Amino acid sequence: MHRFLRRLALLAGAVVLILAGGTLGFVFIEHYPPFDAFYMTLITISTVGYEEVHALSLAGRIFNSFLIFFGVTIMLLALGGMTQAIIELELSQYFEERRKKKMIDQLRDHYIVCGFGRVGRGAAYELRRAGAPLLVVDKNEDRVEWAMKDGMLAVLADATTDETLKEAGVLRAKGLIATLQSDADNLFVILSAKALRPSLQVAARVASEQSEKKMRLAGADYVFAPYDMTGNRMAQVMLKPHVFQFIDFTTKGMGLDVGIEQFRVPAESGLVSKSLVETRLRKELRVIVLAIRKPDGRMIFNPPAEAEVNAGDHLIVMGEPANLQRLEQMLAEARA
Repeated sequence: MHRFLRRLALLAGAVVLILAGGTLGFVFIEHYPPFDAFYMTLITISTVGYEEVHALSLAGRIFNSFLIFFGVTIMLLALGGMTQAIIELELSQYFEERRKKKMIDQLRDHYIVCGFGRVGRGAAYELRRAGAPLLVVDKNEDRVEWAMKDGMLAVLADATTDETLKEAGVLRAKGLIATLQSDADNLFVILSAKALRPSLQVAARVASEQSEKKMRLAGADYVFAPYDMTGNRMAQVMLKPHVFQFIDFTTKGMGLDVGIEQFRVPAESGLVSKSLVETRLRKELRVIVLAIRKPDGRMIFNPPAEAEVNAGDHLIVMGEPANLQRLEQMLAEARA
């Protein structure tokens, strides 16, 4: 696009230069009025073939001869360059769309972020920070370009249509985040996504409290009210500033090199049927098990050392990124 604009500016500058030169030439050589001089230059370089505005002297004809040669040449070059630039732009857009479609078709277990407003941007940046594959869908061209400049895969489309969700790979996606401007649009996205894939994990943003129940009835697994959450966090930072700071440290990586992750324990893992103290996770990997989520949905917070780890459990652990990565690799090797 920048190359196209530069070429367009160069061609426009050349045309303006020849128009200005011809106009000044007729003014000083033939003493034409400025408008007559401009008109004479225009009909000359455009090869229209009208008669001379005023009779030309010998000097005027010599000047006009050079103007015809150089002016017509520049006009032909400008038209040719413009045509070439437009064709190249169309071809580049075509191949860019094909490349983007190919990348989308290759996505698996990705997240679809519908809407790249303030909330959507926050979700997309966090997914990217975690290294999760994602696709941004928005019908605002500026927002799509913003996402692409930030290195994200993004498409300009209406997320409320089934066709868009299918092209975004909703049947292969791991989750969908609905952060469109209105609750009605988010509700429509949820209904469409759940109709196409009932097992899809969906999180939605709501602007009004009355919409929360409707979102859940439509199939949203998680519903967030940004304004309520912001007010709650503002109160928490006043009441419990150290707790608030610690949560920010662990979730945003603000100065403290620790994180919180969840890992599923496969049936082949060596951790199965062992107590936490026997797994030696804290001693050898230096990670802290904050909670264990059982397959039936029960959550055991601050599990005791004798708590048993079973297949299908999700371990909610906290530790340094390198140690968390070691635990993930250990569980992956067990699955292999």
